[in-house]
Amino acid sequence: QLPHKDANPLAVHARNFNYSSKSIVKSKADIEKLGIKTVFMSNSFAAYRRSVFEELSGFPEHTILAEDMFMAAKMIQAGYKVAYCAEAVVRHSHNYTPREEFQRYFDTGVFHACSPWIQRDFGGAGGEGFRFVKSEIQFLLKNAPFWIPRALLTTFAKFLGYKLGKHWQSLPLSTCRYFSMYKSYWNNIQYSSSKEIK
Repeated sequence: QLPHKDANPLAVHARNFNYSSKSIVKSKADIEKLGIKTVFMSNSFAAYRRSVFEELSGFPEHTILAEDMFMAAKMIQAGYKVAYCAEAVVRHSHNYTPREEFQRYFDTGVFHACSPWIQRDFGGAGGEGFRFVKSEIQFLLKNAPFWIPRALLTTFAKFLGYKLGKHWQSLPLSTCRYFSMYKSYWNNIQYSSSKEIK
């Protein structure tokens, strides 16, 4: 994926970091090396083999986001492979504000809290997050140093949002909806006594 022509420096770096110029085929054998990146997937530009998609029951019916990662993880677990084709190109990026990054990462935390098996089987994102921040600062020092304060603020917003999202069950439903980018997700949430999604 390439950034849009009006992408800000943070969006440009995010595309460059997450979407390499080298193609790769990933399988169970790559989990130890790649960790959570083994199941990195973007529905913005993806295709699934229909027979496998249906065999694994398709996307989950009620997930806040990352249904693409969910499906990639199920495919890898089932012994299939996931291919990243760098030669297939599309423009896709977002000039998110720090508030929007907070909201998106809150939702990402909710996803991981509701699908704990993904981090259990493929590892957490902490190491990858540190590598991203380091790469981003290096990129900005070279290309857009005045964006570094914004990058630091955005990093804090992401971190805080993610941590709160991981503990969404301890928050009032109204607060979750306020923090979330995908507010309609919360319309059908029901709490049990243990505050698990029904």
